[in-house]
Amino acid sequence: MSSTKIAFAMCGSFCTFSKALPQAQQLKEKGYDIIPIMSQNASATDTRFGLAKDFIEKLEKISEKKLINSIKDAEPLGPKNMCDAMVIAPCTGNTLAKLCNGITDTSVTMAAKSLLRVGKPIILALASNDALGISAQNLGKILNYKNIYVVPLSQDDVIKKPNSLVADFSKITTAVELALKGKQLQPIFF
Repeated sequence: MSSTKIAFAMCGSFCTFSKALPQAQQLKEKGYDIIPIMSQNASATDTRFGLAKDFIEKLEKISEKKLINSIKDAEPLGPKNMCDAMVIAPCTGNTLAKLCNGITDTSVTMAAKSLLRVGKPIILALASNDALGISAQNLGKILNYKNIYVVPLSQDDVIKKPNSLVADFSKITTAVELALKGKQLQPIFF
């Protein structure tokens, strides 16, 4: 595994950062080489869930690499064969919509586009309060795209947030292992 490079990207679902970072650590412990990426918003926004600089520090410590958080630095990942796959955890509804529509205006969406261009797998750990609302069309759409894999997900609070879906972050490593073989972890919804 030591030669397998995984881009690990984080978007602005700040409440799930505490679930995402241990998965980056788990991938590292399994022998994957981690390349850290954060969207510009995720890397610059302090929230009630923590300070941006602390999350950056944790991700850089896990990966032992400098964070990528610009479009310019993300673009060469695919053409220069710098990664074998990419995890987006959390993947927000906003990022999902951008991926579905070919919008590359963040470091995360540029990295994904760059890797898809050369046929590398992208693994999405969705965390969206609107995944069963207006964003549902994007989830349905992305499931049909080549080289896109989804970490199994479920509703996280059916009473207070009936449109919300969150991936089971503990399944990221298994989803990566299968995606590298061209297979989708099942069931997608549980």
